Amino acid sequence: MPSAFPKNLRPSLSRGFLLALLLSYAAWVLLPMVWVVYSSLKPDAAIFREPFALPAPGELQTANYAQAWREGRFGDYFFNSVLVTASSVALIVLLGAMTAYALARFYHPAGRAVFWLFLSGLMIPAQLAVVPLFFELRGLGLLNSRTGLVLTYTANGLPFAIFILAGFFRSLPRSLYEAAVIDGCGEFAAFWRVLLPLAKPGLVTVAIFQFIGVWKEYFFAFMLTSGDVTGSARTLPLGLANLAITAQYRTNYGMLFAGLVLVTLPILVVYLLLQRQIVKGVAAGALKG
Repeated sequence: MPSAFPKNLRPSLSRGFLLALLLSYAAWVLLPMVWVVYSSLKPDAAIFREPFALPAPGELQTANYAQAWREGRFGDYFFNSVLVTASSVALIVLLGAMTAYALARFYHPAGRAVFWLFLSGLMIPAQLAVVPLFFELRGLGLLNSRTGLVLTYTANGLPFAIFILAGFFRSLPRSLYEAAVIDGCGEFAAFWRVLLPLAKPGLVTVAIFQFIGVWKEYFFAFMLTSGDVTGSARTLPLGLANLAITAQYRTNYGMLFAGLVLVTLPILVVYLLLQRQIVKGVAAGALKG
């Protein structure tokens, strides 16, 4: 049966449908984020009276951000999140690169088993280990500390880093390593000076994904710092819960939305600045893995 549309119209119709589908998905993702942003500039009465209306120009409540930062102790939590995230990502990238290089470049009868042992960390939910992890950190005196969080996030992020970076190192020609050795480089110098810079797309990809994962992580932060009454090790996701406490259990929605914006903003900035690196790294890893 012949089609009702001429052949020259079919590609334009399919492109139009795809464009409409993508725009619908973008609206589905972006509209809640936009609503949170402008709700953070409204007083509670306006949020309840007209929840979806834009704030009046003369009633912008920028004090919600100052209140969240001061009364919710977001300044302390922001510092803890930056310190924990930066330390965890640096350790994940460094240890993951060295481990992936060793597993990809050197043959050992147990090498493949070790590689699959690391990959099991991607298959098994890390939350299943929270009870033994809790007692282990308590025995080491690392509960309610930033060091305990850094070690936990590092161990949790290594399987993903090794999985991504091993594909990059396997794709590099062995002649580069041999040329570096002939030029007088030792094993570590060949890795550090020659092969590691060539894996930069994979390193950037791992760093970005781990930054996003660690920055917004809540479960381990709550379980491992719940006894920290001073808040010296708590991170920003826990600070959102603290906003309800500082309001004497009466939710201040304007301040809560302001806290959500403060937590989400660094992730959005990093993603917008490095989105091309994310796409390149994932595409290169798919081809090289």
